[in-house]
Amino acid sequence: MNSDFKEIERSALELNEKHRAELAKRLINSLDRGHEEHIEQAWIEEINRRKEQIDSGEVETISADEVHRKIRELLKK
Repeated sequence: MNSDFKEIERSALELNEKHRAELAKRLINSLDRGHEEHIEQAWIEEINRRKEQIDSGEVETISADEVHRKIRELLKK
């Protein structure tokens, strides 16, 4: 590990519990940001793919009432 990391780690560990928790939260959130953009793009692509399948007639939609009916039937088994 480089000396900058060790110095930051030492300083962070000297913080009180509240500040360490806040720092940990901010560090974790900073890691998630890049993944959120990737996940959002993946969902957009999936939505577009499914929309194309519906528009082309490749798949048929099912009403929420029908889905709920089928679920109730499955749960009875």
